[in-house]
This record gives sequence, structure tokens and C-alpha cells, in this order.
Amino acid sequence: MSSSFVVACVGKPSAGKSSFLNAVTDAAAKVGSFPFTTIEPNQGVAYYPLECPCVKHGVSKQCKPRYGWCKEGRRFVPVRLLDVAGLVPGASEGRGLGNRFLEDLRQADVLIHVVDASGTTDDNGREAKGYDPVGDIQWLRSEIEAWVFGNVERRWPGVVRRHTATKAPAVDTLHAQLAGYGTTRDVVQRALDTVVRTQLIEARDNLSQWSTDDLRRFVGVFLDQRFPTIVALNKIDMPDADKNIAAILKRYRKQPNVVLRDGVSEDNIVLTSALSECFLRRMVKQRFISYTTGDDDFVSLDDDPALTELRELDDKARRRLDNIRDLVLFRYGSTGVQDVIVRAVEAVGFVPVFPVKSVVNFGASSSDSSSAAFQDCVLVRPGTTVREFARKMHNQLDVNYAGAETVGGLQLAEDDAIVAGKNNIIKIATTAQ
Repeated sequence: MSSSFVVACVGKPSAGKSSFLNAVTDAAAKVGSFPFTTIEPNQGVAYYPLECPCVKHGVSKQCKPRYGWCKEGRRFVPVRLLDVAGLVPGASEGRGLGNRFLEDLRQADVLIHVVDASGTTDDNGREAKGYDPVGDIQWLRSEIEAWVFGNVERRWPGVVRRHTATKAPAVDTLHAQLAGYGTTRDVVQRALDTVVRTQLIEARDNLSQWSTDDLRRFVGVFLDQRFPTIVALNKIDMPDADKNIAAILKRYRKQPNVVLRDGVSEDNIVLTSALSECFLRRMVKQRFISYTTGDDDFVSLDDDPALTELRELDDKARRRLDNIRDLVLFRYGSTGVQDVIVRAVEAVGFVPVFPVKSVVNFGASSSDSSSAAFQDCVLVRPGTTVREFARKMHNQLDVNYAGAETVGGLQLAEDDAIVAGKNNIIKIATTAQ
């Protein structure tokens, strides 16, 4: 059982995107099944950590996720990660793998932009010294904006004529033009409301009065809504990274009446060291250290001689680990890679839903108290109703829908919005039962 949530990872060549992907998709060996029918070569699976309700309801021993895993009440839910290639200057004009890059973006709910904070690669991904990465974030946004704006502007005169002739609501006309970018009517409506609220456009519903600049401003706001972006400032342990990080954070520091700049807010910039995470995970697999992604430190045999299950480090590995500890973990609190995934999911506000057959034992069977509990967890968009969730789960649940209830036998209306911690443990009843 899967969510349709897709995170697209973008970045210029040599920014550390491959290392980042390896760091976030290198799942524990015991996890062998994924809720996706096909994993394409440019796709992977990352894991979003959240609080599992198994501890609260006293069934932690019975908690057996079908996908991902649960450890001491910490649930790791799989999300699909898409490796988007071809990001070079001129991608919107088809340069490099630009067409494929932009087509892949249509599938994404959220973007993770991996930026080389060390300044050792130029805008084409070639080795450089002293390159200023401050403009890399703006560059990504300008390529996507040029792509969408160019497509819409070419058709705009005909769009306005049809809009005027049919007297259609502006949101419907705009949605018809933007649906190809994987958007919903609600996203277009939010963008339209925003440009009016912020007075970017005065003639909200009369598209015939929109200037080219009005259209461009609307496209910019639409992209803010459609493609929330998390920036992973990578290679933070490299020389010169400090000054580049400071310059980027200064550029995107919060300002009065400015929510986003280049589609990014200060809160969605995360400092990362993907290579450090990859090395730590390799040391775990080889039983040299005890470490969990997101931790602020690791433990080796040097730290605790009582951990006899660990192997002794050689001098080379010890020096590398000491550097990671000093330059990354102690300084920044973690390698940052898990925080990027958390920010990506939370940028959209996805709600975890736990479908069960019983709201008493939370298992797959209403009569067997020993059955596995909380086997499934599905991430849904904020505002999803109970009936919409049933439809998402299976069309037969929608066709034969007879009601739903949550913990305590509380009956749910089919148009109730699902809210985490309130009604996101759901038993759906059908006429076929």
C-alpha cells in the first residue's frame, strides 16, 4: 500500500546529488519490500520518520508494518524519491537533458535541490575553485519559471478569447492551462487568492486585463504552491563552505511581507553532508560503529569497550570518523539528510493515515487479538476526506462504502477531513462485509 507522494531530487552535476541519494535511500538490509509496483532506474525509496500510534494504544509488540519499519514507536514510512537528471543552464530551452528534466518534474510533489556549498563546482558542474553558489537556487527557479511561463504565454491570446467567450471562472481557465504540470484546481485557487491578497494583480477574474507581467507574477506564485522546495546545502564540511553558507542564509533570511524568495524560505534550507552519512552507514554495516541516521553522534569500540559486538577501528577509519564527529555531528547536530526528507514531507503537510480492520486491536482481523497491528500507513494530502481516502485505498471500498469509524467507536462522516491525532486511525465498513 503506497502513498502517491513523490519527492524529486534535483541539482547540477557534481553538486553531491548522487551521494545524497545514496545517503537517503540506503535502507536497512532487513527491509526488503516496497509498496511500489515498479522502481525505475531513476527512482528510489527514502523513509519519513513519524510517531507510530502503537505505543499510545499498547500494541507495540504487535506492530508489524507491511512496508518500512517501526522501532520503539518510531515509524519509518517509505516515500518515493525521483532522481531528476539534466539540470544545466538553458534546461528550459532543451539544453542538456533539459526536456527530460522538466518532464520528470511533473511527477513531483516536492523538490529537493542539492546545492554544493563548498564552491568547488561551477554552474555546469565542472571542477572549480572559489565558485559562488549563492545564485544556484535562483537559477533552478528561473529555469522552471521560464519553462512554465513560456508554455502558457504562447497560448495566452487564445486562452483569453475562450475565457471571455465562455465566461468561465478564472480559476477554471487557469487550471485547464496548468493541469499538465500535475496540479489540482485547489493549488491554482490558492495561487490566485495569493496574488490578489498580496496585490500583485488587481484584475483577478478578468484575465483579458492581465499584462504579460501579471501573467509572469501569477506563474511565480503558482510555482511556489505547486513545487515547494527544500534546499540541501551539501558539502558543509569542506573548506570555504562556511562563507558560502552564510551568504546563502543572508540572501534568504526572512523579511517582512516576503514569504518566499526564488521559491525558498530560510526555514527550508538544511545543512547536509551526504558523504559523511554514506560513510557512517558503511561503518554501521561493517559493524565498526553504532549509529542511527539523524543521531548527533555515533559509538565505536573506542568510546565503549563493553560493546563487544563492534569491531576495532583501524587508524584510517578512526581519523575519518573523528573528522566527521568534529566537523559535522558536533558542529551541526547531524548529517542533515534525514531532516531534508522530514522537511520535504512536512512542506506539503501530508497526513499519516492508519487503515485498520478493528479499532479495538488495530489489526488486520477484528476477532484475532494476536494479529499484526498498524500494518499500513498512507500519507495523504491535507484536507483529504474520509470518503476520498476510501476511494484512494481501493475503488471497491468507495463503491461499497457503508461508513467509517475511529478509535473509541466514534463514527466519522464521509466528508470529515482527516486530521493527524484526531481521526487518522480509520476502519472503513462496506456493504460487502
